[in-house]
Amino acid sequence: MGRLTARRFDEDMRLVQQLTLVGATVGAGLMAGLFAAFAYAVMPALRGADDRTFVDAMQRINVTIVNGWFLLAFLGTPVLAALAAVLAWRGAVRPALPWIVAGLALYLVTFVVTVAVNVPLNDALAAAGSADLGAERERFESAWVTWNVVRAVASTAGFGALCWALVLAGRASG
Repeated sequence: MGRLTARRFDEDMRLVQQLTLVGATVGAGLMAGLFAAFAYAVMPALRGADDRTFVDAMQRINVTIVNGWFLLAFLGTPVLAALAAVLAWRGAVRPALPWIVAGLALYLVTFVVTVAVNVPLNDALAAAGSADLGAERERFESAWVTWNVVRAVASTAGFGALCWALVLAGRASG
């Protein structure tokens, strides 16, 4: 009975390890895709818009994007990646650990840039009046675009690291 229980526990832990790593990887991929889409499609499209249209569009995007789905991926990804790292360290998928840690670290770069740079820029744009939209746009656009590219690159690299961790975890699990 004790052996059966221990074996069942090991199997359950492997499943939890796999699910947390898959969840972290999916979340990282979703965030990488979002930031990349802004870098290669949304912001270039808005570049040609007049100041009023640009400011209005960004204000609307910044209000709309703060929703449960975004927050689940944005906040859940580092939690799942950290849990996956702890479980890999203690379990059978230890060869994947350096890649999980790399993916987590790169995602945390994305997280910090978002919280420390992009969100304050969004907040400043939200508070902008209609007096001088050109000046508001000038203060916002270049910095936001630059730091969004940093987020896109870091989150894409983190996604890649977590994808490789999945490969290694699969090999280690047999």
